[in-house]
Amino acid sequence: MMMAADPVLRPGIEAMRGLLAFYAGADEATSSLSNVSIWNTLADAKQLDTFQPMLELGKTFSASGATFERPVMNYSTLWQVSSGKS
Repeated sequence: MMMAADPVLRPGIEAMRGLLAFYAGADEATSSLSNVSIWNTLADAKQLDTFQPMLELGKTFSASGATFERPVMNYSTLWQVSSGKS
């Protein structure tokens, strides 16, 4: 389901103001999914809270047994590590 969500969500997310990166991942061992995104500002990040295609897919995921952590957590960057490799 998460792979099928990519073409539905990607165009709208890529068009959002302030997007720096968006990652969707799965942990097979715990049967869990995670989205992590990086934005210029908190206001930019909060665009996802009202992104209708994501809200609609959430209903589909819930109908299949998924649960979501609410509220959506938004974190300020305190420090960063990078590999430094190109």
